[in-house]
Amino acid sequence: FQPNIVQVIEGDGSIASDLLTQKFDHVFFTGGENIGKKVMEAASRNLTPVTLELGGKSPQLFFEDANLENALPFLVNAGIQNGGQTCSASSRILVHRSRYGEVVDRMSKKYKELIVRPAIEDGALGPLISERQKSIVEDFISKGQNLNLVSQGEIDGKAPEKGHYVAPHLFADVSDDHILAKDEIFGPVQVIMPFDTEEEAINIANGTDYGLGASIWTNDGARQMRLAKKLKSGQVFINNYGAGGGVELPFGGRGFSGHGREKGFEALFGFS
Repeated sequence: FQPNIVQVIEGDGSIASDLLTQKFDHVFFTGGENIGKKVMEAASRNLTPVTLELGGKSPQLFFEDANLENALPFLVNAGIQNGGQTCSASSRILVHRSRYGEVVDRMSKKYKELIVRPAIEDGALGPLISERQKSIVEDFISKGQNLNLVSQGEIDGKAPEKGHYVAPHLFADVSDDHILAKDEIFGPVQVIMPFDTEEEAINIANGTDYGLGASIWTNDGARQMRLAKKLKSGQVFINNYGAGGGVELPFGGRGFSGHGREKGFEALFGFS
């Protein structure tokens, strides 16, 4: 059996409708949730199964017993890799209040070292994909003007004026109902949020429509297992954070992050 599978590319919605006038055995879509909804609606005409790999607002939970030296590169890099333009970007950093000031200080110093340069050069991050995306990210940043901007990187003065460059921004003391803490930005913007208890951390982490990736930083094995089960996330990393893990690890989300799995045996079952 050779399954007839189509991959739908992000577009204006009409692309999805045109493609799905044909009959397919499976439809796979990667992109934003708005187009994902249209793909799913179009696929319903023929009751075609759909795999949706959509956006994210992935949190990292840093507890009082965690090793900051080990965590720091992941706390920062997972948010600004590829200019923040990854579905699994970790844009929310949740920190136990007893370590909050320390984490804010260390992340702030790292941010001041971040230089945005053309992608061909050796910078911490490059330009955004388009002028449109730059405008979207800058609009989000403007909505944080009343927040505590604790640090930001800088754009290389030699960078071309026409490039879509945005300096990475780090906001602290952000409430869990603020738009920067709830909506996907798809740019180099991270927010740091304090918590006092495990329950509060879980409530904040699960407080968005997305559920793609998450991370728990703690040396307490029982806590690792408790929280991994409670997090509404397709993947949960322990004392680590990755963009999907190895090829054997099923990747996918829940909620507005989509459904279905890529990679691993679960993906083979779904696609065949």
